[in-house]
Amino acid sequence: MRRIKEVIVVEGRYDKNTLSQVVDATVVTLGGFSVFNDREKLAFLRRLAEKQGLIVLTDSDGAGFVIRNYLKGALPKEQVKQAYIPDIQGKERRKRAPGREGKLGVEGMRPDVLLEALRRAGATFLDGEAAGAAEKAPITKADLFDLGLTGGPDSAAKRQALLKRLDLPEHLTANGMLEALNLLYSREELAEIL
Repeated sequence: MRRIKEVIVVEGRYDKNTLSQVVDATVVTLGGFSVFNDREKLAFLRRLAEKQGLIVLTDSDGAGFVIRNYLKGALPKEQVKQAYIPDIQGKERRKRAPGREGKLGVEGMRPDVLLEALRRAGATFLDGEAAGAAEKAPITKADLFDLGLTGGPDSAAKRQALLKRLDLPEHLTANGMLEALNLLYSREELAEIL
């Protein structure tokens, strides 16, 4: 079991149970959309972010992105890392039917997929592995424009195709995609992929 310094924030208790079997870390549940009206929980998350740093790990469905985007606006950006799970169709074992979008959530992910998502987010592994990419020039919005991923007539379709090809969640905005790309690739690697 890998030890992680940051506090990991997940949507619900089943996500926490799954993650607690994979990593040795503090895992805090948001209670889904209830976090929108819970000022105490938000204040608590701010304190945790300041002290240890946070990793937000929500489902890759629309609801997960609503929660993630709310937290992006409510928490200090420099103290929060974003971990993304891939879009994988299916249903969790405990459920009778798949969710509305038919995607597995955090609770349905295999341990290796969760560890890879945390590594890509730049989690600080305390057992000798410093995760994250080496220093590199960041991919910018201008790069996305030059590559035809923003500002063009077919840019939205190109972004969707790239997200699918890179196994990233389809609900990423252009800014979210930029953040994820910078976590995962260099400019040169992105140019080669395209």
